[in-house]
Amino acid sequence: MASITNIRNGIVTNLNTISGLRASAEIPDNPSPPIAIVNLESVDYDNAFNNGLTVYNFQVTLIVGRAAERTMQRKLDAYSDVTGSQSVKVAVESDKTLSGEVYDLRVERSSSIGSITIQDQTYLAAEFTVTVYA
Repeated sequence: MASITNIRNGIVTNLNTISGLRASAEIPDNPSPPIAIVNLESVDYDNAFNNGLTVYNFQVTLIVGRAAERTMQRKLDAYSDVTGSQSVKVAVESDKTLSGEVYDLRVERSSSIGSITIQDQTYLAAEFTVTVYA
C-alpha cells in the first residue's frame, strides 16, 4: 500500500516536469510564484474488499503571480489547459501510477480560479483536484 508521503512526492515529481514551475509537498512559509502546493484533502478507506482500494483526494493549489500583472491570466490559462507543455493536467497524469506506487490517478477539475491574498499581496491562483486510487 502506498504512503501518503510517497503519493504526494510523486505528484510533486510530475508537476516539476512543467518548465518554470516549482512544486512543493509542504506548505511553504513564504511561497514564491509560480508554485504548485500539494495538499491532502481527504482519504476514502475500504472501497474494495479487504482494504483493497483507498481513494486519496489531493488539492493542488497553483499560485501564478501577482493579480495585477496582465500576463498572469495567460499563464493561468496555460496551466489550466487540457493540453500543452504548461498543462497541470498533462503533467500530473504523465505518470498515472507514480512509478508503481498507485493504481491510477486523474486530475478531475480546476476550481476556485481567482485571487488570493498572502502576506498582504494579492495573487492569481487556481485549485486542481487530483484523485488517486491506491
